[in-house]
Amino acid sequence: MPEFPSFPRSSVNASPRRARAALLAVPALALLLAGCATPGTATPNGDDAAAGGGDAASGYPLTLDNCGTEVTFESAPERVVTIKSSTLELLLALGLESRIVGTAFGDGPVPDEYADAASGLEVLSDKVPSQEVTLAAEPDLVFAGWESNLTAEGAGDRDALASLGVASYVAPAACKGEGYMPNPLTFDEVFREFEEAGAIFGVTDAAADLVSSQQAELDAIEPSTAGLTALWYSSGDDTPYVGAGIGAPQMIMAAAGLENIAADVEDTWTAMGWEAIVEANPDVIVLVDAAWNTAEQKIAHLESNPATAALPAVQQQRYLVVDFPATEAGVRNVGAVASLVEQLEELG
Repeated sequence: MPEFPSFPRSSVNASPRRARAALLAVPALALLLAGCATPGTATPNGDDAAAGGGDAASGYPLTLDNCGTEVTFESAPERVVTIKSSTLELLLALGLESRIVGTAFGDGPVPDEYADAASGLEVLSDKVPSQEVTLAAEPDLVFAGWESNLTAEGAGDRDALASLGVASYVAPAACKGEGYMPNPLTFDEVFREFEEAGAIFGVTDAAADLVSSQQAELDAIEPSTAGLTALWYSSGDDTPYVGAGIGAPQMIMAAAGLENIAADVEDTWTAMGWEAIVEANPDVIVLVDAAWNTAEQKIAHLESNPATAALPAVQQQRYLVVDFPATEAGVRNVGAVASLVEQLEELG
């Protein structure tokens, strides 16, 4: 694990109202928010976070190394802005909707089980919110799905937010720095991240219950034993963007009993030429269904592209579909495994 001799620091000591006032009082905001420093990623060791224990009051102050940024929580965050579906849905699964003061960059509707809890939440932006919009919500924490959400051009640089009393936390599975990016991502790591969130928010019992229920659901799944190979087709026409060998797509496919044709690529997602895909000749094709690039659009492209139209998987329509929000580490991953196995059974 790499050493970080001087971490940027973030704390939730300051009042978010004072933070907003401080921002408005600074005449040169661009100077304050310059120098984006989003270093490494996923917390490599969750022992400190797990020390929060079942008694929420005993877990503070809580200091975490989050993607190379040291974040200290003096108490449980009470006003949270979430960015990306993965962070929003985790808080909803933990019963923390009352602490969410704004959401942004959603990848699609929340699952039906969380719809009521999410119905009254304010959507700040369809994409990454600006720093002004973020701070106007007066958060004490910005919970980001990607490191790239926390820049001067986005919701705010982590150092700058911290100087205004607003802590930031990135979903650890999204960390990209050496020693922080999970390699590979596993369900044990996903569940550990649920527990870390429980420690941050002082709801360790709720997090333990969530892990227990998802572990039981995962254990009950009987993966395919047919030895099928699969392409995880995420996006792209001229050059497809596919699930590679160490991220959520690989984790989900492996749990479903599928062999990823891009498993030898040491990354979460990767570009892969159509020629290589045709040569691999996958038995099934997993289609990511996103509002901006639907499964139907991908099918149309596969069937009209001379390079892929002759593939047996295309000719026989051996397609499996997974919703985009389930493709990033979060509470939907286990359900995605179950869905793929069910769809495989339907394909016969």
